[in-house]
Amino acid sequence: MNAEKISLKDIDWEIRDETLVVASERVLTVLSTSVLGGGYSQTRCIINHHVEKEFCHNSPELFLKNVVRRLGLDAEATVGLMTAADLDNLAVKNECSAGHQVCAVVTGGVSNAAAAGETVDTSGSSAGTINIILLIGGVLTPSAMAGAIITATEAKTAALLELDVKSQGGNPSTGTTTDAVVVAATAQGRAYKFSGTGTVLGGLIGRAVKEAVIEAVKKQEGLL
Repeated sequence: MNAEKISLKDIDWEIRDETLVVASERVLTVLSTSVLGGGYSQTRCIINHHVEKEFCHNSPELFLKNVVRRLGLDAEATVGLMTAADLDNLAVKNECSAGHQVCAVVTGGVSNAAAAGETVDTSGSSAGTINIILLIGGVLTPSAMAGAIITATEAKTAALLELDVKSQGGNPSTGTTTDAVVVAATAQGRAYKFSGTGTVLGGLIGRAVKEAVIEAVKKQEGLL
């Protein structure tokens, strides 16, 4: 595996027991669409657990809680994702400018690529999830946290367009049927009210996420 370190202070990643663990020495403020700990939360740990493509469980949240406990972490204070993508195909991209810092940690495959607004058949699809963990140095308003999810999603779609990924219906893909985004801010340093593409922060988010998605998908799909 060849992936960067996270440039934000006191935050690092490792892979153990089929799980990507992003750990922070300080509490992070989080807004996410994750299976475990979704919505607004505070955490020191975000995980992305590898599952088989045929994974099926009545309660994915309970499944992830058990994974977290096996890792020796707090199941009630951990944000958790899952993916069938090979964790060795992880991509980490840092973007920094004049004291602004972001890092995108991405796993991804496109075996179940879809286009928003298109009727999707999920009966035979495999778990080609694109999971984005976006780390931001600073204090973000709730609006900026939500905006970061939008900007990251736009960047993901831009990456898929550049890769010419098509949906089941043959249209340009906007993502997969199971994507997730975690935005985690350090809650220290610069204050941000907004994070759209017209802001400095949004520009950094866009570049980091786009580059990370392109690299992760290329690795997973054997294009590198």
